[in-house]
Amino acid sequence: QVQLVESGGGLVQAGGSLKLSCAASGVTFSSYAAAWFRQAPGEERDFVATINWNGKYTYYADSVKGRFTISRDNAKNTVYLQMNSLKSEDTAAYYCAALVSLSTNPDRDSKRWTSWGRGTQVTVSS
Repeated sequence: QVQLVESGGGLVQAGGSLKLSCAASGVTFSSYAAAWFRQAPGEERDFVATINWNGKYTYYADSVKGRFTISRDNAKNTVYLQMNSLKSEDTAAYYCAALVSLSTNPDRDSKRWTSWGRGTQVTVSS
């Protein structure tokens, strides 16, 4: 089972940037698709972005498209989420997820993802 640890969250002003990292351990991470989800208080956990096992294919929620970029470095067993032009509605706990998959279009349903980190809080002040 892969262990995932997120970092990089914090408090930022609207319009600012943050870069989240997700470090994986315990497995050959290049066999895994990875994704970021987020959850605001009282809300469901929502899909943000996903990346396939080799980083060639990426997909984004409409709400973050053009502002967020997901990437990965399999040599470092790490997935990243670069977040630019942050808005107050981006405030949430951000979770990294992993799934054994060689698909070019990883699933966006949180229920399909088998491994999760504990999350990192992102707060955007307006």
